[in-house]
Amino acid sequence: MKSFTYEKANSPAAAATAAAKTRDAKFIAGGTNLLDLMKLQIETPAHLIDVNGLPFGKIEPTSEGGLQIGALVRNTDLAADPRVRRDYGVLSRALLAGASGQLRNKATTAGNLLQRTRCPYFYDTNQSCNKRKPGSGCAAIGGVTRQHAVIGSSDACIATHPSDMAVAMRVLDASVETIRPDGTERKIPMAEFHRLPGETPNIETTLEPGELITSVTLPKPVGGMHIYRKVRDRASYAFALVSVGAIIQRDGTGQVAVGGVAHRPWRVETAESEMPRGAKAVTARLLDGAKPSKENAFKLSLVERTLAAVLSEAKG
Repeated sequence: MKSFTYEKANSPAAAATAAAKTRDAKFIAGGTNLLDLMKLQIETPAHLIDVNGLPFGKIEPTSEGGLQIGALVRNTDLAADPRVRRDYGVLSRALLAGASGQLRNKATTAGNLLQRTRCPYFYDTNQSCNKRKPGSGCAAIGGVTRQHAVIGSSDACIATHPSDMAVAMRVLDASVETIRPDGTERKIPMAEFHRLPGETPNIETTLEPGELITSVTLPKPVGGMHIYRKVRDRASYAFALVSVGAIIQRDGTGQVAVGGVAHRPWRVETAESEMPRGAKAVTARLLDGAKPSKENAFKLSLVERTLAAVLSEAKG
C-alpha cells in the first residue's frame, strides 16, 4: 500500500472542499471496497477524507411520504429497519443477498452505490484495463467473459456493476442527494447516477470532482409484492450472475430492474408495459440490443427464467 495523508472531516462542506482542492483525494467511510483496492494498488489515493463523523447516519421520513436514508447508514441497519422491511421490501431483500454479515455491518449506503466492479481483469494489475488505466485496452474482451456484461457495454469495457442494493434503488426510483464543493446541493435520479462505459469506463457515475453523497431518498411507497431474486455460482458471498428486483401489483403490472448484466443496474421502463404478457415479452424488450459473448449468452435466458420465477412467486 502506498503512503497517503489523512484528515477527519468536520462538516459536509469541508469534506467536499477538501476533496476538490486535493489531488487524488478519496472519501472513506466503511472502506470495505476502497481498502482492498488500496492494498492491491488499484486505488492509490494521495489523501483520505474520513466522513464517518458527519451527521448522515439516520433514516428519516420525508414530507412526501418517503424515506431519506443517510449516506452513512450501514447496510445491516438499513435492511433491518421496520419501515424499509414493510414498505420497501425489495431493498431489504437485496441488501441481505449481498456480502456477509460482517461486511454489511461496516458497509454504508453511499459506499455500496460507489463500489467498483469485481471484474477479474480489473483486479489483476498485470492485465490491461481501461477502467483501471484509461487507454490501456480491455483484456476481458476476448478473454474469460462468463461473468461479464451482455448489454450496455462498449469496445472499451464489458464489466458489470456488482451492487445488489443499487438494483433495488433503481426499481424503487430512488434519488441520490449530494453537496458540491461550492456548497450547492443537488438531487440525482438513480436512472442518471451510474454511467454506461462508452469510451471512458473509468468515469463510473455522474458525480462531479469533490461532490459528496449525503443521502438517498426513496419516494412514497407504491405497495405491491416486493421480490429480489439473485442467481449466483454459490449460495453465499458471491456476486450475481443475474439478479432481478421487482415490484409486482395485483393486476400484474409492475417495475423491474436487473443486475449482473450491465455496467449499471439495468431497467427499461418501456419493457414494464409487457409485464401482464409474461417474462418472455418483458425480457425481449428489456434486453433488446444485447451483445453477449459465447461464454455469457446463457444470461439472456437466465434473465427470462429468473423473471418468470419472480412473476410466478408474485402470483402465489
